[in-house]
Amino acid sequence: MNKLIVLLFALIILAGCGAPSGGKQAVPDQLDSRAQTSAKLHTELAGSYYERMQLGVALGEIDKALQADRNYAPAYNIRGLIHMDLREHKEAEEDFQQSLRLDKDDSETHNNYGWFLCQRGKEIESIPHFMAALKNPLYRTPERAYLNAGLCSKKAGNNKDAEEFLHRALLVQPGLSQALLAMAELSFAKGDYAAAKKHFAKFSEKSDSLTAEQLWLAVRIERKAGDRNSEASYGMQLRKYFPDARETKLLTHGE
Repeated sequence: MNKLIVLLFALIILAGCGAPSGGKQAVPDQLDSRAQTSAKLHTELAGSYYERMQLGVALGEIDKALQADRNYAPAYNIRGLIHMDLREHKEAEEDFQQSLRLDKDDSETHNNYGWFLCQRGKEIESIPHFMAALKNPLYRTPERAYLNAGLCSKKAGNNKDAEEFLHRALLVQPGLSQALLAMAELSFAKGDYAAAKKHFAKFSEKSDSLTAEQLWLAVRIERKAGDRNSEASYGMQLRKYFPDARETKLLTHGE
């Protein structure tokens, strides 16, 4: 008899969990689930608006996300990026730190906060955050953390570490243009002109157009590599497209 009562009671509970949301009182777990779903939706919308640089609209969506769930870590991460673009550095740092307080293992936030620190002149402090991002085996874009670690190490003058990180980025994504350009610069700086030429050639294949700075690098690489035809070709492009650039003046004066 007792078993029958327990069974009936269990069925009543299950029926209640599956009841339509229009009931008089929702189960607390359902409320939490709905809040998180709403926060996730508005955060994803904010991310889309952020990518289109509609920053005001993106902030509005983040407000809605946090109204739904004040503890939804990704919302603070996206808001940190928005504040970063708006040069609101204090607010950006607070949001990245709050996101990590709520979810200390979030790879996206570690990567973004690391890049923020790097841009603020704290390159050495940024590296542990990129490494923390890479600890997660489910991180979908490890090449970004390796690339950022490489660029920030290069900025700090740690060229050996920079080369290692960039090499790892290219192992994950061989055609990563920013990594190829940085490797060309590092190879040129240490006098490995064959490697610099190889990396720059791959970079230029991925680029629709080259800047004056990039063309000037190409001119110097080809000059050191002894390829006079390629040197002349890059020099002609530099003069044609950037006649008033500092790099063109350096070329004209034979530097």
